[in-house]
Amino acid sequence: MTDSAGPGPDTRRESRLPRRTIVRAVLRIAGSAAALVTLYFLLPLDHSSAWFAVTTLVIGLAAFIGLIAFQVRSILRSPFPGLRAVEALTTSVPLFLLLFAGTYVVMAAMSDSNFGGPLTHTDGLYFAVTVFVTVGFGDVTAKGEAARLVVTGQMIADLVILGLAIKIIMGAVGRRRQPGGVSGAQPPEETHR
Repeated sequence: MTDSAGPGPDTRRESRLPRRTIVRAVLRIAGSAAALVTLYFLLPLDHSSAWFAVTTLVIGLAAFIGLIAFQVRSILRSPFPGLRAVEALTTSVPLFLLLFAGTYVVMAAMSDSNFGGPLTHTDGLYFAVTVFVTVGFGDVTAKGEAARLVVTGQMIADLVILGLAIKIIMGAVGRRRQPGGVSGAQPPEETHR
């Protein structure tokens, strides 16, 4: 008998993601996104004050940073770090966008001069997404100085999210996939005869 150089069927089965794990991840992603969007559309943002907008944005961004830290830790401990990273990104980015969308709705309600008129929840989300993906159609624009400062803050944060947060999350995946991973456990050595 000769030894096979390729992985055996048991090895391939172990490296494949279990269907149940994928379904749970998809349900968590869909549930998180649905909960965030529902909360965003239910909040009476167009009747809020300046302190509410600033406080919500600051607390929300602190929560976002905490969420990233929690997700990196989860990736490092996960047996499926790639799937966990996808889940982390698809939860973090909507939270980030909804925080700024809410801020834009509040600012537009506070003063017509901020955006040239009131923004609905849908308008605020639309504008936050167009800023995030740098499309900028020009149909919604920041006109007031305060609004321009917040939009500039989002643009800078977008670069940080796209650069630093993705690098941190993908770095955690890479560290987890290294032999021994983060836990220090070494894979069993093969014995050759």
